[in-house]
Amino acid sequence: MIDAKILIAEDELIARENLAHVLTQQGATVTAVENGAQAQAAIEKEQFDVVLTDMRMPDISGLELLQFIKVTSPDTEVIILTGYATVDSAVQAMGSGAFQYLAKPVRLDEVTLLTQKALEKKRLKEEVAMLRTQLEASGSDRIIGNSAPILQLKRQIDQVAAVGCTVLIQGETGTGKELVAKALHMGSPRRNNLFFAINCASFNEELLANELFGHEKSAFTGANSAKKGLLESADHGTFFLDEVGDMPLSMQANLLRVLETRKLLRVGGTIEVPVDVRIIAATNRDLLSMVEHGTFRRDLYYRLNVITLEVPPLRKRKDDIPLLASFFVNKFASVFKKNITDIDDDVLNILSDYAFPGNVRELENMMERAVVLCNGRVIRVAQLPPDLWGDHLIPAAVPKAPVEFDDIVSLEDNERRYLSWVLEQTDGNKSRAAELLGLNRGSLWRKMKRLGLES
Repeated sequence: MIDAKILIAEDELIARENLAHVLTQQGATVTAVENGAQAQAAIEKEQFDVVLTDMRMPDISGLELLQFIKVTSPDTEVIILTGYATVDSAVQAMGSGAFQYLAKPVRLDEVTLLTQKALEKKRLKEEVAMLRTQLEASGSDRIIGNSAPILQLKRQIDQVAAVGCTVLIQGETGTGKELVAKALHMGSPRRNNLFFAINCASFNEELLANELFGHEKSAFTGANSAKKGLLESADHGTFFLDEVGDMPLSMQANLLRVLETRKLLRVGGTIEVPVDVRIIAATNRDLLSMVEHGTFRRDLYYRLNVITLEVPPLRKRKDDIPLLASFFVNKFASVFKKNITDIDDDVLNILSDYAFPGNVRELENMMERAVVLCNGRVIRVAQLPPDLWGDHLIPAAVPKAPVEFDDIVSLEDNERRYLSWVLEQTDGNKSRAAELLGLNRGSLWRKMKRLGLES
């Protein structure tokens, strides 16, 4: 069923009535007019989701109507109906923003299917626009997704955010645990104060103690002045401890004391400093199992585990993949200043079939790669990492080559030119190039050396 407002501009009476009939039967609210002037008048009066217009009409052309629509109603999708002799101009119209064209005589089932796809694209764009706004919002609105597991997580965040208790966030790497922590902060009375985050796995014990608690003057060699730690700096705000399961046992004891007394002792200090800070911790490890094996303090576990939020892996929220993919494509298209407006259905099918061991972070990296490699307006299968292609890669999905060849070249020369192009796209950033090519940095370096591209 099609729940939408559709405008048909077609000067042939029978064709106009057939289109109106089939779309009305599908549940659409249809307005049918016989020329471009009437179409313009209708668009000025009300908003349409989709416009189907003939390319050749007696007063103004479908291309002129398209240009009018893109100025007055840019969110409306336009499908061009054209005779065989004007297919070239219809393709040109797509470059001006048309969704697609259909050559006459049109098949009514094909019209229905294409109209549904145009509506899906329009609604996906609307959701992405809404999500852009939500990123500046507070609380659970910052979390992207409408799947059942994510809606449940959002409800829990809204319930817990304002309470101020300690929260433990559990989830696999790349699921967005820090985003959940920020949502808790933004939904709390502390939202106007600082949010600090630290990854416990990134520091050794001495550095972590200094970062968290600060130090007094002369506490160690080189400590020429006293320094506040991050916990003290986050007073009246929120402190996020990521990968808390990697915190050394001695540091766990110090953190437990802060949670129990709301006071901390700087390194080398003798006077306790009061702090008012909300602690949110996250881990991808089984803390209870670590408690049983003596690698995580039981008393700290119960202090952190007042409320536990589980962030679902992407494979358990696959309904969110098209929305997330579109959001990231829009994000990176803006960053790289590319006019990319759509994602091919085959790409979304492949992504939906993939297990995503790296979760949302892996999807984000894939979409960044796809945007970098895309030369047109649509993300195609060929822009995904090669190990995802499988049997999905078909000739129509192969983009225009980044390098034009005047003659037949060897595979090695082809690889050299392609690798040079990727390095150009990443401004010589080898780490980014390796990531986009699905290689580790060492493999990329060896490949560059073999192809004479070290410089």
